Amino acid sequence: MKLIRVGAPGAETPAVLGSAGERFDVSSITPDFGAAFFARGGIADLQQRWAAGEIESLPTLDPSARLGAPIARPGHLICAGLNYADHAVESNMAIPDEPLLFTKAPNTVVGPTDDVPIPRGATKVDYEVELGIVIGSTCRYLDSPEDVMSHIAGFVLSNDVSERAFQIERGGQWVKGKSCEAFNPLGPWLVTPDEVDLAGGLGLWLDVNGERRQTGSTTSLIFPVDILIHYISQFLVLDPGDLINTGTPPGVAMGMAEPAWLKAGDVVTLGVDGLGEQHTRFV
Repeated sequence: MKLIRVGAPGAETPAVLGSAGERFDVSSITPDFGAAFFARGGIADLQQRWAAGEIESLPTLDPSARLGAPIARPGHLICAGLNYADHAVESNMAIPDEPLLFTKAPNTVVGPTDDVPIPRGATKVDYEVELGIVIGSTCRYLDSPEDVMSHIAGFVLSNDVSERAFQIERGGQWVKGKSCEAFNPLGPWLVTPDEVDLAGGLGLWLDVNGERRQTGSTTSLIFPVDILIHYISQFLVLDPGDLINTGTPPGVAMGMAEPAWLKAGDVVTLGVDGLGEQHTRFV
């Protein structure tokens, strides 16, 4: 099942994407795809209704309307840094012995085609295609990595946009270079785990103005999804609706001999197998 949110920013309607691209309005079932929806087992409820034919009898939404992020603003947005060995090498940083974690402001989450403003004073804006994980139920001191999948609501395409000068050259934590306005385009869809071949690996790619910059596969993650979520749960509680970014493969601007930083007018297109594509303009 693919979940989407349709409409103007701040006024999105929750919907289920049909096999022919229909956008079935499920606002009569849930007001949004947020923490309360995931906590009450909302996805299982929608899947049961789909199997019973109830969803396809609901009204449909305008197929040309804007898609917002497929989840409401998460309570917590946690990222794994340097989770691909070749990205760590291109960044001139050591391959971590255990997951390197940082946070982004939850209000960085925007839709998959929304414009991203270049921050004031920015000189080194970068892109990072990533597999995102949406938490479906509370993760607290999980006993083992084998417990993780039952706590995942679904997977999503994420762009961990970064300003490298703010991140690395200004001292302190990375949050300054990660939490600028609209620095986490998300979606287009939230895809439930039953439709994602995580074991087989998911390909990731990203283009800037039509030029391929990043190519990778989740099979190269240093800390795979199950190990990563189990690890995080030993330090903090993950709540339903929280978003985890799992890291980016090589090819970022920071890793180039002559970095091609993003500038106003650039169009970034990216995708993950089975999770759709984003088309984002920097302004």
